[in-house]
Amino acid sequence: MTPSTEHLTVEDIERLGAELERLRERVMSSLGEDDARYIRRVIRAQRGLEAAGRVLLLGALFPPAFLAGTASLALAKILENMEIGHNVLHGQWDWMRDPEINSTTWEWDHVSTARSWQQTHNYLHHTYTNVHGKDRDIGYNVLRVDPEQEWKPIYLFQTVTNAGLAMIFEWGIAAFDLELDQIQRGEATWKDKLPELKAMGRKAGKQALKDFVVFPALSGPSFVPALVGSVLANVIRNIWSHAVIFCGHFPVEVETFDEERLEDESQAEWYVRQMLGSANIEGSVLLHVMTGNLSHQIEHHLFPDMPSRRYRTIAPEIRDLCRRYGLPYHSGPMWKQYGGVLAKIARLSFPGGHERTLKQRLRALPFGRRRAESLRGRRAEAVAA
Repeated sequence: MTPSTEHLTVEDIERLGAELERLRERVMSSLGEDDARYIRRVIRAQRGLEAAGRVLLLGALFPPAFLAGTASLALAKILENMEIGHNVLHGQWDWMRDPEINSTTWEWDHVSTARSWQQTHNYLHHTYTNVHGKDRDIGYNVLRVDPEQEWKPIYLFQTVTNAGLAMIFEWGIAAFDLELDQIQRGEATWKDKLPELKAMGRKAGKQALKDFVVFPALSGPSFVPALVGSVLANVIRNIWSHAVIFCGHFPVEVETFDEERLEDESQAEWYVRQMLGSANIEGSVLLHVMTGNLSHQIEHHLFPDMPSRRYRTIAPEIRDLCRRYGLPYHSGPMWKQYGGVLAKIARLSFPGGHERTLKQRLRALPFGRRRAESLRGRRAEAVAA
């Protein structure tokens, strides 16, 4: 139990879980040709943007071509990583039975191999979301993003560490996916990790060769500006994905949990943990597409294998469920979410932070500290529904 859920009975939580199950079943049974056309359209647009960016950078000596090529390539990389690669690898489009657009065959434009990313993200993170000691995404082993993490002197520099991580985010994730900390804990040896190191080395080598050697070399006399454009496109993509992911996982209102929470956890309780451990970004349809619909992080954590385009259609229903059951629904514009995350990272670079974080989380609750009459009314409404 947490302050967010102490007003709910076991029956309330199971009833909430049943409502979510019915919502999921309704959406998944309605998937069809419109959804398939959507993802194929996005893939065509992404490939067109990438081709345009590569062609424009052939003339990167000319500033307009350099700027347009860099922007086009950056957009293509964002689309591929966020709305396509991330979601395809979650199995969101496996129902199409298309051998190309499938979680078992897709290899994305990223230095992480699909297989290693699926292990750390699809399995570890989505199963044990925000559980200390189980979800390694809490701080990615380099940042203190929750006061329950033990403070270390190295965290004094984490505002700088975070800025550096944002610029090389795909490389940081690739290193994180190797789980080399298992060697430090004696759970694995370098020999055990050798196959993964080789696989990542091959993938990273191909990515670096493609982006930083082959395509810039094709531009001949424009090699240097073409290389700069390719580097910038990758940096822009990294900063964007870093911002989106941090906005969805690390706002101060988002809750973390002790490992004991997992004992005998039901599916309904898992749903509640996902809702309390995520936050959304408000914005336009274009923003949602460019974030891979991870602007609907709450909905994504509830249903990670649901096609991303459906998240914005079910978001009002999820928000209403939270209202009826008295649960917080963390959502805000990107500037507010990201600004809050950066402020939190700066504060937690120093020891402590428990009291302030708890106060901010309590202020985010829909009923403040206590409003029993409202809670009873909302619960009765939920029972009637």
